[in-house]
Amino acid sequence: MACKTDLGRVRENNEDKFEYYIPEEESTLASRGMVFLVCDGMGGHAAGQIASELTAKTFIEVYLNHPATEPTVAMAGAVAAANRFVLDVARAVPARRGMGTTLSGLMVIQDKAYTVQVGDSRVYRLRAGELTPLTHDHTWIEEAVRLGTLTYAEAENHPYKHVLTRAVGTEGEVTPDIEGHDLKPGDTFLLCSDGLLNHVNDEQISDVMRACAPAEAAWKLVAMALLGGGSDNTTVLIVRIDDLEEIVRFED
Repeated sequence: MACKTDLGRVRENNEDKFEYYIPEEESTLASRGMVFLVCDGMGGHAAGQIASELTAKTFIEVYLNHPATEPTVAMAGAVAAANRFVLDVARAVPARRGMGTTLSGLMVIQDKAYTVQVGDSRVYRLRAGELTPLTHDHTWIEEAVRLGTLTYAEAENHPYKHVLTRAVGTEGEVTPDIEGHDLKPGDTFLLCSDGLLNHVNDEQISDVMRACAPAEAAWKLVAMALLGGGSDNTTVLIVRIDDLEEIVRFED
């Protein structure tokens, strides 16, 4: 596993947050698995940084301790708890009103992977050399393309390209996309904020992930985003599954 985050060349604060938790207890590992998150906060006066950090930490704490035995129920409960917490903090402090964050999560539980999605950060899977997005962006543009009112070509430079339709902490309730995926040895997952996607396309991501081990890939992808302009904070978290019991870990 490898993680890398960078401020970029424009922003004053890094409002991205990555977090992971790998349980040591066998029972927790079997029931809740390994947890990996990337959040991309928004809001002035460092509020986005607060929102992303609160969301990541709250999600993991609530998910691990949720009474439900079904992990997807615990995931939904963790998103709801994070949403309430961020919203309460925003309401209590005038300077933080309007803050919120995306949340893209990967849970690896025994022989299955789960994704949790709110916003426009992403989770990808590289399998047998093929890169597949496992999440859908919650943006005005993505929904317009899905409905057929815009083409992808028209959406590329649209002024509403980054307008979110869902975020954690901006409304009283938020509905995450939660999906299960089969898991195979050799699967490699990428979680990233849109700071990467602003400058690096899927084909380039695929090329790097096929050619490099996780640690090198993480550094290279962030460097490519910076070379492309670094218009936003950029965060990548890469997880490679060598077998269904172990995870390859590369510490920066």
